[in-house]
Amino acid sequence: MPVSGGRVLISGASVAGPVLAYWLSRFGFRPTVVEKTAELRFGSGGHAVDLFGPALEIIDWMGALAQVQDARTHTEIISFLRAGHRPIDVSAELGAEGVSERHVEIMRGELAKIIYEAGRDASEYLFGNSISSLAQTGHGVDVEFQHGAPRTFDLVVGADGLHSITRRLAFGQEEQFLNFLGGYLAVFTVPNYLDLQQRMLGYAEVGRTAAIYPVWGTGEARVLLLWRTPTPHDYDRHDLAAQRRLIRNLYSGMGWEVPRLLAELDTADDLYLDSISTIVMDTWTRGSITLVGDAGYSPGPAVGGGTSLAVLGAYVLASELAAAAGDQARGLAAYEAALRPAVTQSQKIGPYILKTLIPGSRAQLWAMAQAMRLLPRLPRPARRRLTSFGGGPAAMLEAVKLRDPGTMS
Repeated sequence: MPVSGGRVLISGASVAGPVLAYWLSRFGFRPTVVEKTAELRFGSGGHAVDLFGPALEIIDWMGALAQVQDARTHTEIISFLRAGHRPIDVSAELGAEGVSERHVEIMRGELAKIIYEAGRDASEYLFGNSISSLAQTGHGVDVEFQHGAPRTFDLVVGADGLHSITRRLAFGQEEQFLNFLGGYLAVFTVPNYLDLQQRMLGYAEVGRTAAIYPVWGTGEARVLLLWRTPTPHDYDRHDLAAQRRLIRNLYSGMGWEVPRLLAELDTADDLYLDSISTIVMDTWTRGSITLVGDAGYSPGPAVGGGTSLAVLGAYVLASELAAAAGDQARGLAAYEAALRPAVTQSQKIGPYILKTLIPGSRAQLWAMAQAMRLLPRLPRPARRRLTSFGGGPAAMLEAVKLRDPGTMS
């Protein structure tokens, strides 16, 4: 199949999809992005995500690094709180230095807007639509949509997240690939009633934590809840009322600001709730269908550097397809070979970080407090070891050799 001018359908317009569309277009493909939501939630929407080392390099190549840096969250201090104890304040910069020397924290909605606007004029976007069926033939992939006429593409890429439609249609049911790590997260917006300025407050009890941080320049704050559970919860992830009931039951009786946060939850219209799970697959490719980002190799929401891995994976996929000079199968195989070691390592880090973020016992809660109290007093090499999370989400990304886009255009 031809690379120059090749027709590529990308399902999903969060992070991996628009990054992939940008680079495919730049390398001579004709990308179409289909997104089930009617419009993307830009600006302060979503939760804070981290961009490390090579992900920032890719965004710099897109000409968008200055915008990403300007849109950073501005969180400077993390205050760790426990019942009956004084707060422990730690610089957010100290907490991140063991992860990567280059790091930006940004709201997901801000990142999505910047990436989308960087390449929207060079790609076709279909909002309010999704794939309903895929059929591979000798001339490509025949695609039927929820709305509109069917079309044929040379390649279909699933960039549609942890609960990927593309993965289900091409590879089978989600249960085959979902590896539950033993925890959940929930994120929602509340008024910044504590008047937080560049400070995150985090409160921890055994098995559950709650945090709140300001959304820069909006008068709003974002709430992050993380908790442990030995088995997945049984709830309808499309039923907002059921999700609110689940959270209220799990956080009932918790101290600090949690009663106020639960009251605000009743009117929050942006609740995101999901398991902390990895997606583990032997291959991300089946014929002329492949996966990128969380759809193929989620390292676990909130624990594994998934956003940076999505940016990296999208660029590697586009550059390897371009370098294959018309041999699509070779390009897809090279994509998997280049990225597989980083994915494997990222999925080892997730369980370790989860245990660190959510103390499972009083002893672990005490140890977390002591580590945070000690952190500012340690020499820099010791701080980096303590905050590297067994190697750091950035280390496995930096091991991937990126092709210079200047040699590919």
